Amino acid sequence: LFAAIISISVKEITNATIIISIILISVVLDFFQRYKAENAAELLLKKIVTRAHTIRDGIEQDIPIGDLVPGDVISLTAGDMIPADARLLIVRDFFVNESSLTGEPYPVLKSETLTDSEKPLSEADNYIFLGTSVISGAAKAIITRTGLSTEYGKIAKTLVQRPPETDFEHGLKQFSYLMSKFVFTLVIIVFFINALFKQDILQSLLFSVALAVGMTPELLPMILSLNMTKGAIAMSHKGAIVKHPESIQNFGSMDILCTDKTGTLTDNKIALMKHLDTDGNDSEKVLLFSYINSYFHTGLKNPLDEAIIAFRFEDTEKYKKVDEIPFDFIRRRTSVVVSGESGHILITKGAPEETLAVCNSLEKNGSIIPLTGTDREKILKIYMNQSRDGFRTLAVCYRILKGDQERYSVNDEHEMVILGLVTFIDPPKESARESVSLLAASGIELKILTGDDELVTQKTCELIGLPVKGVLSGKAIEHMDQETLSRVVTNVTIFSRMTPVQKNLVMNSLKRNGHVVGFMGDGINDAPSIREADVGISVENAVDIAKESADIILLKNDLRILYEGVLEGRKTFGNTMKYILMGTSSNFGNMFSVAGASFFLGFLPMLPIQILLNNLLYDISESAIPTDNVDESYIKTPKKWDIEFIKKFILVFGPISSVFDFITFFILLFIFKADASFFQTAWFIESICTQTLIIFVIRTRFVPFYASRPSRLLFASTVIIVVIACVLPFTVIGTVFGFVHPPLSFFAVLAGLVIGYLILVELTKKWFYKKYSLFIERKRAIL
Repeated sequence: LFAAIISISVKEITNATIIISIILISVVLDFFQRYKAENAAELLLKKIVTRAHTIRDGIEQDIPIGDLVPGDVISLTAGDMIPADARLLIVRDFFVNESSLTGEPYPVLKSETLTDSEKPLSEADNYIFLGTSVISGAAKAIITRTGLSTEYGKIAKTLVQRPPETDFEHGLKQFSYLMSKFVFTLVIIVFFINALFKQDILQSLLFSVALAVGMTPELLPMILSLNMTKGAIAMSHKGAIVKHPESIQNFGSMDILCTDKTGTLTDNKIALMKHLDTDGNDSEKVLLFSYINSYFHTGLKNPLDEAIIAFRFEDTEKYKKVDEIPFDFIRRRTSVVVSGESGHILITKGAPEETLAVCNSLEKNGSIIPLTGTDREKILKIYMNQSRDGFRTLAVCYRILKGDQERYSVNDEHEMVILGLVTFIDPPKESARESVSLLAASGIELKILTGDDELVTQKTCELIGLPVKGVLSGKAIEHMDQETLSRVVTNVTIFSRMTPVQKNLVMNSLKRNGHVVGFMGDGINDAPSIREADVGISVENAVDIAKESADIILLKNDLRILYEGVLEGRKTFGNTMKYILMGTSSNFGNMFSVAGASFFLGFLPMLPIQILLNNLLYDISESAIPTDNVDESYIKTPKKWDIEFIKKFILVFGPISSVFDFITFFILLFIFKADASFFQTAWFIESICTQTLIIFVIRTRFVPFYASRPSRLLFASTVIIVVIACVLPFTVIGTVFGFVHPPLSFFAVLAGLVIGYLILVELTKKWFYKKYSLFIERKRAIL
């Protein structure tokens, strides 16, 4: 546009028209391709719609959150995203995470009454806000504001919070800086030398601007969009919806996948196996009390509760719920208070260690006796034995309460009576062993970050064939600083008894060590880690907050889909790198040659409008790169941006292009005795041929066509552009661009030059990849 404005100002209307036409064609081409890509992405996103459980006109229904209006009544439980600003009507132990608004990570207890009318609305106890999430409890609320009128919407108008920069974004930024430095330096030098010694200032300025356009890989955004959309569509056919297409690139770079155990490695079809007393014998009372706890609590029903309820029907008519104390990830237990024949009973179920910590008695043969150290060791031994056999285990305890109060809290969980244990089996998925093997073969290390016991997790790893390098518990992580944790995480496979905060610490430590990390989870506690990862993955039946945080959502909970996604990511990365390597070798070399020739020629080696046309034709030919085939050997290992490798590629292959360019200059000047018009025409044709045909050599590490074939569309687009470049000087349109008819003998010389160039690049490629293979393949030993 700058060149067009200058042309108009000096009354070069023809040049200005040509420049504007080329720009319009480029913009329309880019817009059309990106429009198709964005439409495809939107169609995929429509397959996943977050819904809210609503009571509208007295009818309970699930509707998309975008259809909510003020006055709707919504029901909320643990794991739900709050879809709008609302006033609470009824609450039961309702804790909300408001960190997205306040930055404070601690849960906030909400109530249906306003305790302090002087507080601002954002701090009101009886108000909840869009963008926050439910940690535990249940509530009903009436919507007051939606969309941009909400508290979150007001913030969004002025500040959009960016997620952490991913590995691919960091690499792309580095590449942009590298190209900017190259282009800026060369263009400034060319302008000043031409302006001072050769051409007038206006022609020098137009030439320099056109040169900058020719050297800039401006098609990169479109190539990225097409690549990512193609990968997203391919993944949708395999059972995964890509919410953020840019995450496809990170899939290709991922070398560590962190995942929860339950539901990812296992079927999440948990079955209750045993209900044991403190001596390890079957106990009906343990079953009854665990059933009462699971039946009456209203928080997020997990698979363990469902397994208890499904095991056998227990008559609960004698009991009436009074209150509950919801589960949280610090206490790791949940409690309900029921009224029975003996008064109010507090029944607690949870992780054995945390549950035993609040007990001081045990029930044995119907009698309650003090809980001794020996008793604790005996119960823990039963628990350990069950864990070694692969059973998940919960402890059950109770306490007879005095009085008939209606509200209870965590402070009431003390001096309890340990009753026994309930154990569950969660068998590994049939596909888990194959999936783990596929991921390992593709250079991806699997790490388990679980809230479960380490012995159960080790048994699962044994069954699916996952080697365990080491085990680290959440309790041990509590005593480590970031530097210490970064040193040990690499040699650990199982992270057990983890809190959400600790999962994030492990994720960040792995990223600090230079790894590209994916995280797969489906629970409330997984959401922060899903967002923090380079690739966040969830499943369709996950809680809302996990799905909202994810980049990719699996429609089937199967790790094999992840493996397919990794391959798509590497194909996308590979095709992106093809365009980048072309732009930094042949195209960059040609533009460098044009700049160099301008120093010793008495005329411009190529007119500004010819450079722009050259760039347009080159872009059209390369728009088919996203459809290209990718070698099987390329997608076997993780791929990552390596700016040092790109620099070396420029320094090796750029000069080869320039050498052949200067040979062409010599032949044109001293054999053909070319004048300015013939020189510019011949150089335009030679430039297009070498720039476009070189893709067949650069696109693969193997012998082109023989060992690796390009896609039909890439082959066709390249050949068509070469034909257009050769025929254009013989047309009326060619005269508009200043071309003349080259003699047929020139095409014989051109064929020899192009063939020689391609052969030399092929030989250099073999030497280059052998010498610099360390910069291309990330050796598995380093991972």
